[in-house]
Amino acid sequence: MSTTRPPAADDRGPDPGGAAVPSRGQGGQEGEARRLSLADVAGVVPTARDFTRQALYDWGWLPAATADRRAAAEDVLLVVSELVTNACLHAGGPEELRLFRNAKALRLEVVDGGVGSPAPRNPHRAGRPGGHGMFIVQRLCLDWGVVRHAGGGPGKTVWAEVAAPA
Repeated sequence: MSTTRPPAADDRGPDPGGAAVPSRGQGGQEGEARRLSLADVAGVVPTARDFTRQALYDWGWLPAATADRRAAAEDVLLVVSELVTNACLHAGGPEELRLFRNAKALRLEVVDGGVGSPAPRNPHRAGRPGGHGMFIVQRLCLDWGVVRHAGGGPGKTVWAEVAAPA
């Protein structure tokens, strides 16, 4: 279950100005894309969620007509929150959020300058605070992974794919 607030009927979130462009994600999938620079942004997690919520409205995921469609949108917002929060906590902050949509899935990418690799905490301890972010991502997504920046230097893209609602 997600922790997103129920939106008001006219709640489309602010339009942070992310442009919709045809593009390919790191995984090569074709479809529509949105990009948001997060470098030096105050309130980066709410900004990323609002940007993603607006894309979900524009792409027809919201408003959701069924509980399953609403749950899919909430999953996307939760995964964005977890990926951006992890970049803040472990990688010096996110640089960019990318959303790639096709008919079957939504690919979320968070670019950061960190050198570490995210991984679900093992063993997962449900009753203890912290360390649940990548476990949540792993449970909610079709797949996820890390792509290192070219040249072997610091930086990576952490990506996750969420199934499109039926």
